[in-house]
Amino acid sequence: MKPFRLILSITLIALATWVIIAEQMAGASADAVINAPVVTIRADTAGDISLSNHPFGARVQEGETIATVTDPLVDTVRLNDLRMEQAFAKAEVARLSADLNSTRAMRDHFNDRVATFRGARLEELRKRLHHARLRLSILEGGDLPDGTDQQIIDLVNKLPDRLPQEPGIAPLILDHARERVEILEIALNAAETGIFLGDGYNGSSNAEQRATELQTVIAGLENSLAEARSRLNALSIRSQRETLRVNTASGGDIRSPVNGIYWEILQSDGVNVQRGDPILRLIDCEATLITLSVTKRVFNTLRIGDPASFRLTGREHVFDGTVARLAGTGANTIYHNLAVAPSQKHLERFDVALLVPGLAADAEHGCSIGRTGRVFFSTRPLNWFRTLFD
Repeated sequence: MKPFRLILSITLIALATWVIIAEQMAGASADAVINAPVVTIRADTAGDISLSNHPFGARVQEGETIATVTDPLVDTVRLNDLRMEQAFAKAEVARLSADLNSTRAMRDHFNDRVATFRGARLEELRKRLHHARLRLSILEGGDLPDGTDQQIIDLVNKLPDRLPQEPGIAPLILDHARERVEILEIALNAAETGIFLGDGYNGSSNAEQRATELQTVIAGLENSLAEARSRLNALSIRSQRETLRVNTASGGDIRSPVNGIYWEILQSDGVNVQRGDPILRLIDCEATLITLSVTKRVFNTLRIGDPASFRLTGREHVFDGTVARLAGTGANTIYHNLAVAPSQKHLERFDVALLVPGLAADAEHGCSIGRTGRVFFSTRPLNWFRTLFD
């Protein structure tokens, strides 16, 4: 029994010694700090600043209004001139549209008269040609009773279209009747193509000539209207750009570009700032990382992407992470845009940055900037025991 106890004691002492030595020799960091980038919010225009009613250190959401800048002295002279020119251009467009509509209505009225005249004129020529052919057939028949020749001559003499000093001899009456038929046929054929022959006509009726003239006027008004609309469109674009410039110069809301917390307020409420002046600084809580320093021996064994684990001081929960940056010594310059600057002791060692996605998603510790812990880069003997408390 005594040899067994002796062997068990030696085994436990050896195991404890191995655990202590392995734990101490495992790759570990000095104090590791939860860090995050600092976002500087600047004024996008000059004016008086009004900060939102958020307490220092409060959380803000992306797109939330965090400040307002207003400039009551912004120059609006050019904008007012453009709006006046735009109003004049609108009035010109309205005037040209009214003139164009009235001219089109007048042209349509004359076109209706042309159609009426054309129909009536064709009907007149067809009637006259019909009766002229009827008279010609009577004269060419030769079966008139005795004494009717003189009656026909007297009838022809009463026709309004009888030529001056036209002889009343019977043979000439027949020739005249044939001439009338041929002339009316020519006039009817021409009228059916839209050309009217006769005294007082110039190929078309007065109404048709007037409608043609109005069509030329309409074409000119349409060109002028298109030009006026183009001018109005150009003025509208210029007015919109000037309005945007005035609105921008007048200021407006400044919104948070990140989900984070107030880290530093650089301006007081109500002061006048110039364009580009820093107003406040925010912590980007969605880009948290772990900054730490290690010994030279541990640093030379690390590679980008190597796995690591992080444990907050006083906490047993372990977060998995990966090596994201190996800055080494003299890493002071890379901390200019981070919330927590390195200590002098930190700079004397070798700088490493760690990405821990689980920490950024943790509601309790995700944005606990400045909290410290330790980072381990290799498997330790008691890792299995620590997982029992996760």
